[in-house]
Formats: sequence, structure tokens, C-alpha cells
Amino acid sequence: MTAPTAHRKYYLLGFVVVFVVACGVSFLIGQYPVSLRTLLDVLAGRSTDGDAALVVLQIRAPRLLADALVGAGLSVAGAAYQGLFRNPMASPDILGASAGAGFGAAVALYLGLTYALVSASAFLVGLAAVGVAYAISGRARRNPTLALVLAGIMVASLFSAGTSYVKLVSDPSNVLPAITFWLMGSFANVRWSQLAWAAGPIVGGVVALMVSRWRLNLLTTSEDEARSMGVSTSAMRWVVVAFATMITAACVAISGLVGWVGLVIPHLARMVVGDDNRVMMPTALFMGASFLVLVDDLARAATSAEVPIGILTAFVGAPFFVYLMLRSRL
Repeated sequence: MTAPTAHRKYYLLGFVVVFVVACGVSFLIGQYPVSLRTLLDVLAGRSTDGDAALVVLQIRAPRLLADALVGAGLSVAGAAYQGLFRNPMASPDILGASAGAGFGAAVALYLGLTYALVSASAFLVGLAAVGVAYAISGRARRNPTLALVLAGIMVASLFSAGTSYVKLVSDPSNVLPAITFWLMGSFANVRWSQLAWAAGPIVGGVVALMVSRWRLNLLTTSEDEARSMGVSTSAMRWVVVAFATMITAACVAISGLVGWVGLVIPHLARMVVGDDNRVMMPTALFMGASFLVLVDDLARAATSAEVPIGILTAFVGAPFFVYLMLRSRL
């Protein structure tokens, strides 16, 4: 049930607290356990344990930040797309960004490029995929929004086929496993160097969508009503697509394919605080960040061999989405 208007800010504050606690716990657990006192000493610069400092500052800190950025970014992008298309089934990969990024990464891995170039290839091809979909939909005259969705489905199908072909011709002893593992999603290889460039597109896109979130409320009205409030629906459509694509491509570039976050989390936020994007999108941001931090903790600590996070988000997200559907009687 949606929270009363007066209580929504307290729910949002509660999710901020959950996020902070989840981050603190994440520093402590893993194959190399770190005590709370050691963690505080490392963060304060007083630790004499070089191994603990290396684990906390060079491995877990960038990974934790990547968890938070990707979880928040995909949740905000998903919420924006659901508002733009007025469709609860919209997700960040609806226009082909994820499929394009997957193809770009697969080609880069096939060519034996470095991890940095793999991420760059995924990001650029993800942007290009949505650009192609947007260019195709621009030829439509009657319903540009529907044309954009259909073009995105077509482009995603083509890039998915391209990824399958790259996997088919890859060396099964080393290249194919690398492509397969990357496509399943993981934060195991994230370091500060990857975050240095990926954080910019993600944070910039999230900030742009958050600033524009009140305008998304007007997209539920007619075009004439929105224009009377000073909002151009065509311009708003371009803004959402551009920044949500930038977020999604950057997220996939550093983490691989992480599904369900951008679809489920906005639904859950909407159930808690309602449909008003001014409150719902900040709530989805912190819920998504907390969710991916906790799921990645499970990926690191559940078994000795790390489970790809894309598998865990599907195991958690799909049943929960079914529960949301049954509860809301979609």
C-alpha cells in the first residue's frame, strides 16, 4: 500500500539509512573478513595491516561504489522509461542499449583487447544501438513513442544475434568463457580506473533525470496539457532517452548485463511512496543502490567461487516481480 503523503519523506530517509548500513556491512564481509575496528583504522589511515588496507581501499571500495552507481543508475533509468512510455514493463534495455553494449564487449573480447577497451567498446556500441533505434523511429509519422519501442526491439534483436555469432566463432578454450562470464554480469574486476570514467556518465545522467523528474509527471497528461505547463513532450522524450541510454551503457560497460534491477525496483518504490516521480525516483535510487550492494555481498560470500551477479538478480528479481504482479493484479 502506498504511504501517506506526509510519511513519504520518512520512507525515503529510511532507505537512505538502509543504504548506509548496507555499505558498512559490505566492507566487512567476503573471502577476506575485516573487523569493524580494522575497517575504521584503515579508513582513518591508522592501520598497520597492509593486506587489510589493500582489500578495503583497492578492492572493496571501488567495487562497492560500482554496486551503488549501477544499482542507482539502472533504477532511475528504469523509472524514467516507465514514466516516458507509460508502461510498467519498460526497463533500461528496452531500446537496445544493453544488447548493443553486450555486442561491443563481445567483439572487444574476441579481439583480445584490454579490460579498459572492452568497457569503452561496450559503452560506445550501447550508445550507437539506441542512436540507430531513435533514427529509425524518427521516420514514423503517427506514433513516435510506439515506433521508438518497436525500433528498440528490432535493434536489440540484431545486436543479440551479432553477439551469438561472435560467441559461435570464438575460441572455446579461453575467449568464449570470457565472453559468457562477462555477459552474466560481475563486479569482480572493477577498479578505480574503470570508475574514473564510468562514474561521470552515470552520475551526470542520474542528476539530469532527477532534475527533470517533475516533468515526467506531466507525460501522463495529454500533449496539449503538458504544453500548457511549459513542457514539450517531444523534447522531454529526447532528454529521457539520451540520459537513460548514457546511464545504461555506462552501467553495462563496467558490470556486464545485470537484469531486473531497472524493472523491479521502480515498481517497489512506486508501491511504497506512490506514483509521484518527485518522490518515487529518489526512493528508487536508494532502493536500487541498496539492493545491488546486498546482492553483490551474496555473490561474494555465498560460495568460494563467486556467482555472477546477473544470475542472482534474476533469481531474486523474477520471483519478486511475479509477487508484485499478483499483489497489484496487473
